[in-house]
Amino acid sequence: MKLMDIVAGMNDSVRLIGNGENVEITSLCMDSRKKMGKGAVFFCIPGFKFDGHNYAQQAVQAGVSALVVERELDVDCPQLLVSDAREAAAKIAAIFYGHPAKEMKLIGITGTKGKTTTSFLVKSILETAGYKVGLIGTVCSMIGDTQIPSKLTTPDHIDFHALLRQMADAGVEYVVMEVSAHAMELRRLVGIQFEAAAFTNLSQDHLDMFGTMDKYCAAKMRLFCSEMCKKAVYNADDERVRTEMNKIEIPGASYAIRVPSDIYAKNIEIGERGCSYQLTFYKRFTLEIDMKLSGVFNIYNAMTAAALCDAVGIGPDCIREGIEKVKNVPGRIEQLDTGTPYRVILDYAHSPDALENILETIRETAKGRVIALFGCGGDRDREKRPIMGEIGGRLANYCILTSDNPRSEDPFTILEQIEEGIKPTGGEYTVIENRREAIRYALTIAQPGDVVVLAGKGHETYQEIKGVKHPFDEKVVVQELLEEM
Repeated sequence: MKLMDIVAGMNDSVRLIGNGENVEITSLCMDSRKKMGKGAVFFCIPGFKFDGHNYAQQAVQAGVSALVVERELDVDCPQLLVSDAREAAAKIAAIFYGHPAKEMKLIGITGTKGKTTTSFLVKSILETAGYKVGLIGTVCSMIGDTQIPSKLTTPDHIDFHALLRQMADAGVEYVVMEVSAHAMELRRLVGIQFEAAAFTNLSQDHLDMFGTMDKYCAAKMRLFCSEMCKKAVYNADDERVRTEMNKIEIPGASYAIRVPSDIYAKNIEIGERGCSYQLTFYKRFTLEIDMKLSGVFNIYNAMTAAALCDAVGIGPDCIREGIEKVKNVPGRIEQLDTGTPYRVILDYAHSPDALENILETIRETAKGRVIALFGCGGDRDREKRPIMGEIGGRLANYCILTSDNPRSEDPFTILEQIEEGIKPTGGEYTVIENRREAIRYALTIAQPGDVVVLAGKGHETYQEIKGVKHPFDEKVVVQELLEEM
């Protein structure tokens, strides 16, 4: 592709500086640490800590063929001058990869919790209907049954379009993807339009980036404009979501259990290994659902998936069958095969609402004690730490406070902040900073009928400490500890 092809595709939103019309472009790059050379376009993006413009000379010395800049630089290299380098990255990546999103139908899911499970449920329903489906999310990305590792919930501008091109070339017809607030704030999805998108819920998380819940919510709400989304579905039981979604101008459908809605569930029965309920759609039809996933929050996830698929024209039989096919989702209330008289459950719960949901669900079916092991991530929202401590002390019979991903913070400082919330509850707890030893202790004290909940890591296979990601897959750790014991 010639640089002039990119300029032409940007529709006058870019000005070419220098003689570069016939330069051949073979790759795109946003990270100065990655390999750059002849044929590459380097995006000079002003970040939160570093400004990509400061690395332009390094990129030129590495041999890049063009720069995308927000201000003209004194370097010997063709430059594409734009008003917003992040937005330009999304547009240029789409041009470079041949606009793959236009070759498939996209379904998006945003919200604090439930995105991953909902995406797996939507994928199952669409596959039941006979479509080839791609999935983009936190746990992994998938083309049919083939897994592709994920670095971010929503990939960066370049990786996103590269992945879409891979999916389109593989014959994917539908792409279901998690849409993070970060992706919306950082304009990774500029130019993308979804056939339908869902807003699952809103609770405290990521305030380290957004500062306030209003800004966090506003980032998610950008998805529901006519340029980005044709139809919307939303959880009407979440008052904040319901209030915000009532303002949108695109067609919207609500789902709920507690308040009147377009789609609703009733006659709910929850068991240890699943739940059953009736799901009614706009008084058009009612489905009897017998789901393998347990917990009220998974009923909400299933309703989200059902509402999305109904919005794109999938029939009721495929919706019911697709929901019932899903036995588990990696790292989401995932019961491990331990062969022990007590249960061990893995869950990604790392926010107050998520921890409360998982513990309330387990309490409903536990024959013995609920032993909750959790921590909080470093360099992230500090306000939620005592809140999660209070939830653990109130809902678990015994808590083991330990490290999550401490990152650059002192792990003991994080634990002290969690303790501030748990102490007033009077709940029993202990502190074991080393997560492996904390899990060993949980397995040691568990009695027949107890449920050990390992919260916070879920599908992750590492622990990040002082900038280093150490291998730490809790499924493997549990198995190793049981063999040692």
